[in-house]
Amino acid sequence: MAWVPFYRPSARFRFYDRRRGFSSSGRPTRYGRFRVSTVRLVVLVGIVAAIFVKEGLGLDILPTSSRFSIPGGGEFTLCSRGNQAQCVVDGDTIHYGGLKIRLEDIDAPETYQYKCESELALGKRATNRLLELINSGPFELGNHGGRDEDRYGRKLRTIERHGRSLGEILVAEGLARHWDGARRSWCG
Repeated sequence: MAWVPFYRPSARFRFYDRRRGFSSSGRPTRYGRFRVSTVRLVVLVGIVAAIFVKEGLGLDILPTSSRFSIPGGGEFTLCSRGNQAQCVVDGDTIHYGGLKIRLEDIDAPETYQYKCESELALGKRATNRLLELINSGPFELGNHGGRDEDRYGRKLRTIERHGRSLGEILVAEGLARHWDGARRSWCG
């Protein structure tokens, strides 16, 4: 009689499935389920990789502040159909860096949808004065009001030079008024 060993797997490897293999936990393994530690490791590696890419390329992923310095230096012109890269639209709106920016602290007379001739004349004076103020030196753009955009998609910013708002200068010269959130007529 030939000796045939009788093999019985221990309790540790009791559950066996040809498709899934042995399980050390006493249950069949389930592929496709990630462990929490694996997910944490992948997230950590992603964050570290993003930091290295940011530092290597000099990108600003996290904004440091809502204030930044921009040199003015005579680079702005009046907006026209062919020029909308860096220009003054009217007394309270400019184009800069591909963005349409509205001065958040003032309301200037309209030059496109004006209600009367006196509003148009004052709006043109405000537009030319804002162009002159912007081009007279470096300035800073800041967001002090809390909202980032108005209902037309324009970025709301304050333009300042040496700590003084250029909008305040327009108000002091009678070319604009403080923005209180309400539209009021410039006519009579």
